[in-house]
Amino acid sequence: MFGRRTARKSEPETVQEDGTEHLDGKGRPTPKRKEAEAERKKRMTPPRNRKEAAALQKERTRSRRQMARQAMASGDERYLPNRDKGPVRRYVRDFIDVRRSAAEFLLPVLLMILMLSFLGTAWAANMVVTMWMLMIVVTTIDSVLVMWRLGRELNRRFPEGGTRGAKLYGLLRSTQLRRLRMPKPQVKVGQPLPDVYH
Repeated sequence: MFGRRTARKSEPETVQEDGTEHLDGKGRPTPKRKEAEAERKKRMTPPRNRKEAAALQKERTRSRRQMARQAMASGDERYLPNRDKGPVRRYVRDFIDVRRSAAEFLLPVLLMILMLSFLGTAWAANMVVTMWMLMIVVTTIDSVLVMWRLGRELNRRFPEGGTRGAKLYGLLRSTQLRRLRMPKPQVKVGQPLPDVYH
């Protein structure tokens, strides 16, 4: 009763014996109570003038943009733009990303055609015409087949509907180079897709 009080076991230690801060499961030091209270008061205190209000709005906008950029890289549904949200759009992205399409090579081929057109020789002119025709035919056939397969899978996986605009969304994504697609691909080429998307 009158002896020394023992330390409460429920309070986590924030400093280790070597003087370094103890990191909890979040991967960062646990904030001290005083710091947490100050941060909470800062969030709750309304701006006193127009300059503070503008600075606060700017900080919130910057924070939202940063979260959106991180979501584009990680696929986090909470911070994606509305056009990319939902299980249907996520499935369409995965459906396009697990396969190679002719349309994604369209830009490199167009650059090759442009370079050949600068040569000004008869051989280069014939190559330009041949590559143009071949690329148009191959891209058209491949895009039609991909859209047909995508439409069939969408009807099978999402019979309740909500797939409006999904095929066009997939077509536009298939024309982009894989490394430039946003949100970034979350599946590898040839990887089997899960049966259910929530």
